Amino acid sequence: MSTAAFPTSFDSLADLARLPWFSLDEHTRLVVAEEARSEVGPVIDAHTHLAMGFLRRLRVDLRRPTARTAYYLPPSLPIDLELYSNRNLDDAAMFAMKADVSVLGLTGSGMRTTHTAPNLLRDMDALGIERSVVLPFDLPIGARNADALLDVAAEWPRLVPFGSVHPFDRDIDERLERQKAAGARGIKLHPNGQFIAPDHPRTVHLCGRCGAHGLPVLFHCGPVGIEPKAARRRSQVARYEATIAEHPETTFVLGHSGALQYDEAIAFADRYPNTYFELSCLGLSALRTVIDTVPAERLLYGTDWPFYHQAITLARVLIATDGNAALRRHVLHDNAARLFGLE
Repeated sequence: MSTAAFPTSFDSLADLARLPWFSLDEHTRLVVAEEARSEVGPVIDAHTHLAMGFLRRLRVDLRRPTARTAYYLPPSLPIDLELYSNRNLDDAAMFAMKADVSVLGLTGSGMRTTHTAPNLLRDMDALGIERSVVLPFDLPIGARNADALLDVAAEWPRLVPFGSVHPFDRDIDERLERQKAAGARGIKLHPNGQFIAPDHPRTVHLCGRCGAHGLPVLFHCGPVGIEPKAARRRSQVARYEATIAEHPETTFVLGHSGALQYDEAIAFADRYPNTYFELSCLGLSALRTVIDTVPAERLLYGTDWPFYHQAITLARVLIATDGNAALRRHVLHDNAARLFGLE
């Protein structure tokens, strides 16, 4: 599958319309072209977020639409599909993103006020995305992001909620059962955002309990190059293996497929049939390596919305699967539908 016929560098998000699957609507908004919708096929995004709060209750109305969505990668910036997605941020965008995901998480202000359910659904409509898996994560104190998400997702069936339990929570089984009963299709764990390593004994224990409750674990997996040094140490791909190996009864989704260490992560595919690989943020060449190595039935399209517009990873997947409709269908829809019970 050669990508030589397709451009990979773009002046802006709207410039992705130079690819054959996209166009601009009457509002100059990027959409999947009507004539390409059958070729693209049904799509499930396995990695999105809504606004989250930290250390205190969420102060953003997740039900409120706004005129525009403030993505952490602004649509006006150039996009190089060969780069890991965060490498496309300039200094100003990087500063704004880091502020919004840290100190502004204590407030009801900032870019996060646009990271709402109606805004996500608007982008999904533009790209023909049927369902989006929405991932929260929580600390042992303060915000209960999972509870807020589960409440909102109950009103919009196209949003597929995950839950969140911290490894240091005292009532792990009760939380897992309650969140599953409320609609959670799995549990998100973020070693950096939750300040606990994937190989910590409490993380290992929690992952076993997730398997016992029939809940897959979606890990943020791998360093992304912009995190603090301590967080980078926690997210090294090698630190995930012991937990995966100890719990073959638990299904693990490796978010970002190991990120900048994707080449290490894909070695898990042969050793551990309980692993799936989610493709958000990977540069095009890295993404192609992952889909050429991992069994087709264990690949998942994801985007990390609202960090990035959903079209960015979609463009990479469409280029990488050009000429292979069966692989495209696995990646964009069927694997997620089967794994998360959406068939």
